[in-house]
Amino acid sequence: MTAYTLRPIGRVASPLTDRTAAPRQPDEGAPDAWLVFDDRYAPALDGLAPGTDVLLLTWLDRADRDTLTVRPRGDTTRPLTGVFATRAPDRPNPIGLHTVHILAIAGTRVHVRNLEALDSTPILDVKPLLTPDR
Repeated sequence: MTAYTLRPIGRVASPLTDRTAAPRQPDEGAPDAWLVFDDRYAPALDGLAPGTDVLLLTWLDRADRDTLTVRPRGDTTRPLTGVFATRAPDRPNPIGLHTVHILAIAGTRVHVRNLEALDSTPILDVKPLLTPDR
């Protein structure tokens, strides 16, 4: 198989530091957070605006990459399920996918609502959330 190199473009700044205490989904009490981009990516932020939703891709750097099955949501009464059929963070390539709402932009810092990623999580990419009118 071919290997690929991913380079973080920034990091998440969040009050969440403990993986076991973090919400599993954004609507389960995820706090606001800051996306802090490396200065060299400032031109890439042009066109982002407060009030818009974007897809944020992160590298879940504290994930177990050897996990292939989980009990969904950690519920021991549920059957083992392949990680590709779940949103579990532990997986062979732990890429996080988050829909976030931009609250403010200050230079290379983007303030977002409801991000369940842990503090210092590497940011891989940001993409606009496409809607029928876009």
